[in-house]
Amino acid sequence: MSVCVMAGIFQRTVRLRAALRHLCPHSTLTCAARPSPADSPFLACGSGQFVASTRKLHAEPKSSPAAAPERLPFSRVTEEDLAYFRKILPGRTITDPDLVESSNVDWLRTVKGSSEVLLRPQTTEEVSQILRYCNSRNLAVNPQGGNTGLVGGSVPVYDEIILSTSLMNNILTFDNISGILTCQAGCVLENLSLYLEERDFIMPLDLGAKGSCQIGGNVATNAGGLRLLRYGSLHGTVLGLEVVLADGRVLDCLATLRKDNTGYDLKQLFIGSEGTLGVITAVSILCPRKPKSVNVVFLGCETFEQLLKTFQLCRGMLGEILSAFEFLDSECMRLLNTHLKLPNPISDCPFYIVIETSGSDPEHDSQKLHNFLEEAMTSTLVTDGTVATEESKIKALWSMRERVTEALTHDGFTYKYDISLPVERIYQLVTDMRQHLGDRAKSVVGYGHVGDGNLHLNITSPAKDPALLAAIEPFVYEWTAGCQGSISAEHGLGLKKRNYIYYSKPSQAVALMGNIKAMLDPKGILNPYKTLPDNLK
Repeated sequence: MSVCVMAGIFQRTVRLRAALRHLCPHSTLTCAARPSPADSPFLACGSGQFVASTRKLHAEPKSSPAAAPERLPFSRVTEEDLAYFRKILPGRTITDPDLVESSNVDWLRTVKGSSEVLLRPQTTEEVSQILRYCNSRNLAVNPQGGNTGLVGGSVPVYDEIILSTSLMNNILTFDNISGILTCQAGCVLENLSLYLEERDFIMPLDLGAKGSCQIGGNVATNAGGLRLLRYGSLHGTVLGLEVVLADGRVLDCLATLRKDNTGYDLKQLFIGSEGTLGVITAVSILCPRKPKSVNVVFLGCETFEQLLKTFQLCRGMLGEILSAFEFLDSECMRLLNTHLKLPNPISDCPFYIVIETSGSDPEHDSQKLHNFLEEAMTSTLVTDGTVATEESKIKALWSMRERVTEALTHDGFTYKYDISLPVERIYQLVTDMRQHLGDRAKSVVGYGHVGDGNLHLNITSPAKDPALLAAIEPFVYEWTAGCQGSISAEHGLGLKKRNYIYYSKPSQAVALMGNIKAMLDPKGILNPYKTLPDNLK
């Protein structure tokens, strides 16, 4: 079936019954009329009565829970220490303040450390020597990949030594039968994707920061991204890890087996541990075949209820070829238009959907997409849309979702929240937050991964505003806990959210995490002040 078989997918709509017979690969599809907005039948778990009735999950510290705690009694770097590092890392022990500066500041430029030393090992053995020495000297270490984190987990809080994996960027092996890739932790995600695409495979994860984030950091933070709906989380696709523990011991769990049921699956401890239990130095990961057919659809909906019904219809009719279902609201579109000059590819709508399909049979996939879009339009779930099958146009549509974060940076100081909620509740938080804040915020926007129940709630103000932050937190966390959600769906806890962990995990679970940390890193030198709360219960 040719690309232009997309013609007529909206043929049963009033105006387009016959007009779209010859739809081009990137034509705009518009319904005759939009339905009146309907009241959502879903419960507003963040309603005005919610805050008054929600029990406090833990006492609020006197200072902001996101603030840095007091410096722990780690040793400070001496000239003798620098001499040792220069001996094992000739030319790769960086002390020039101008060169260290960028590694001290996070991507959002909201957290800044004061480290004076940046170490750039190239091998696992060098990492082992560094950690063995630092452990013996009680020197704190901040492991760092691409430094694209959003919760202050990838930069020093004080003067921790920065251990960068950026020079550990070699691909070790690739099996083109099984699709298993083994590489060092410093490989940039986009470089791995390009390598695999030349061999007719793809990475199982895709992130907006793919041009700078590293696979070791992706694993250490259990990054989700745009393909999780199709390929699952890194807990499933990562087959093996090589990790250097705090005392320098190398844990070689770099398996390349799909099935291995011998004892505890230790690698799972390090996936999502944010560098607090060990430094990941190599990864083996299962990669899917590159799809022969990719289509992207950009649709508009009048209500979030219609968006959710479109998601249900999409899963039922597209089935195995559905690879992504993303959404953004009209406020996101306004920021894209205003700050990045990206034109809306369809007419203005309250909500927008990005759907991607990928499969092995273009004719089969086109027919399924044809049937889905026809049904979505005739049932008035969507009111406007456009389809792309060419690579350049696919990238253009994806940019409407991937560049929202960039647009937000131009809107002022941004408070970012990465929330996991029951799918039917995810936008209610945005609505309730707007009502709660009133005109105190410049913008309150919502976008994210509908298929995963993952909302990215972003709130901007002209400048950093402690009063606004006090209005947002702990409201956002109490609201989330009231819906049995998670305060961090994929960004991690880092420095900023460590003390809010009790909103999502019971004290017994957090205490056990503390026990594991104490066992693997008894001196606490690895990424201190991150992930775990200051005062374990």
